[in-house]
Amino acid sequence: MNPITSMLLDSSVHALGPDWMDPDTLINGFIERWGTWALAGICLIIVIETGLLFPFLPGDSLLFTAGLFTGTGQIQLPIWAVAAILGFAAFIGPQSGYWIGRLSGPKIFNRPDSRFFKKAYVDRTHAFFEQYGGRAIVLAQFVPFVRTYIPVAAGVGRMPYLRFVRFNVIGALVWGVGVTLLGFWLGQFAIVKDNIEIALMLVVLVSVLPILFEAVKHQLEARRAAPAVESRETLED
Repeated sequence: MNPITSMLLDSSVHALGPDWMDPDTLINGFIERWGTWALAGICLIIVIETGLLFPFLPGDSLLFTAGLFTGTGQIQLPIWAVAAILGFAAFIGPQSGYWIGRLSGPKIFNRPDSRFFKKAYVDRTHAFFEQYGGRAIVLAQFVPFVRTYIPVAAGVGRMPYLRFVRFNVIGALVWGVGVTLLGFWLGQFAIVKDNIEIALMLVVLVSVLPILFEAVKHQLEARRAAPAVESRETLED
């Protein structure tokens, strides 16, 4: 199966996970326990998923729901503060992953398969990295599993830190801030508030659009390059 197709399927499965991964349930639980400090729990999940090698957590849907709940008043903070804090969490997570990879080296990817670590995820991440280069840091934010391992792979590969930071900042703004603001804006519509599950599935579909765009672009570039390669081989013959 094409790595891109496999990633998109993972996105759908991830969004349809067990109840304890449901963003509505998670955030309501945080609000009941911690009130205003519920945002700290959301940040913790974002940091763990994007930087601490634990991929089985909601990402896009959690940010979207946090924005929606801010709009409905369930999270009692201004949207600019919520978006900024979650954007910062989306920056800190990959930073942690990068330094884990940089300090641990390739051996961190040589662990045997376990319940939460699969070599297949790592192989898929490397393929993603090789295909998109530095842009992978940004694009991976929208792909479950890959966004967990890509910062570590960047660290293991010793990507120049300042280059990594540049892409990390863009990813945090587009994903952390952008998806949160999208949830806030769409949450103003009754049809979205009354059908959160459908809205979350739409978020998954929207979140994979950058990957689809890149996949189509890559295929078009490959088709354009094919005649040139064939012509060169003909001349060599």
